[in-house]
Amino acid sequence: MNNIITDIRALQEETLLNLKNSKSNNTVRAYNSDFNDFGLFCAKNGFKSLPSEPKIVSLYLTHLSTNNVKMSTLKRRLVSIGVIHRLKGHYLDTKHPSIIENIMGIKRRKGSIQLGKKPLLINNLKKIINVIDDLNNQDIKKFRDRSIILIGFSGGFRRNEIVSLDYDDLDFVTEGLKITLRRSKTDQYGEGSVKGLPFFDSTQYCPVISVKKWIETSKIKSGPLFRRFAKGSKLSEKRLTDQSVALIIKQYLKLAGIDNKNYSGHSLRSGFATTAAESGAEERSIMAMTGHKSTEMVRRYIKEANLFKNNALNKIKF
Repeated sequence: MNNIITDIRALQEETLLNLKNSKSNNTVRAYNSDFNDFGLFCAKNGFKSLPSEPKIVSLYLTHLSTNNVKMSTLKRRLVSIGVIHRLKGHYLDTKHPSIIENIMGIKRRKGSIQLGKKPLLINNLKKIINVIDDLNNQDIKKFRDRSIILIGFSGGFRRNEIVSLDYDDLDFVTEGLKITLRRSKTDQYGEGSVKGLPFFDSTQYCPVISVKKWIETSKIKSGPLFRRFAKGSKLSEKRLTDQSVALIIKQYLKLAGIDNKNYSGHSLRSGFATTAAESGAEERSIMAMTGHKSTEMVRRYIKEANLFKNNALNKIKF
C-alpha cells in the first residue's frame, strides 16, 4: 500500500512539473502580470478576482477601454484571466455574451486598428551599421552590436531568439551560415528549425562575416553567443537579455540622427519581412525565414511594402 501511495505522489509531482512546463516562462510571466492588473482592479472596487464572473471581467474590459488601452492588449488580458482561472482549477466563461458583446461594442466605438512599432528598413539599417563602424569603441563591442542587428534583421528573428543563440547553434558552410533555432514562440515543444543566411555581396553589411569577426574577437568557443560586458570591454559569461536588443537598436538609431521613439526589438523582424516583400519575395519564403505560422501578419507586411508600389495614383498623370 505504501508503495502505491509513493507512486501516486511521484506521479502527482511529475504532473505538476508537466503543467508548469506546458507554457514558456515568458508566457507564464505575461499571464501573471496581466492577472495582477485585473486583481488590482478588483481589489479597488471590492470584487473577487479568483474565482471571478463574466460581468466583473466585462467591467474590467470597459475600464481598460476608457483608459485607451489597445484592443490587442485588452484581448490578451482576457485570455490571461481565463488561463489563470483554469490553472487554479476554476471555470470562467470567457465567451459569455456579457464579455463578447462588450468587446464588440468597444471595437465599434473605439476601433481596433493596431499601430505597431516601425520596421527597421534597409536604408536605416545601413545608417546604424555605418555609425557603429565609425565609433571609436573597442572592436569587441562593435562586432557584438553590429552582429546582433545584422543577424536579427537578416534572419527575421524575434529578440528573445537572438539572445537565446549559443555558439553550438552556428554552422559555417560554403554558402554562408546555418543557424539552429532550438525553440521559439511558435515552437513551444522544442522541435527546432534551421535558418540559412547566405553571404552578402557587400561585406560591410554581411551578417555571416560580422558574426565570424565577433567570434574571432570575443574568442567564444561555447555557451551564449551574445553576452553582457562587465567593466569596460571585459566580456562576461552572462547572456544578454532580450530587452538589451531594443536598447541597442534605439542607441544607434539616436546616434545616426533617426528618431527612435517608435522602434523596438521587433523592428528588426518586421524590417526584414517588409523589405523582403518590397523586393518581391514570396509570402511562403518570408514565412519560412520568420517562422510565422499564420499568413495574417506576413500579409500585413506585404500590404505595407506595396503601399506606394501598387498605388492607383501612380497611373494618374498630373
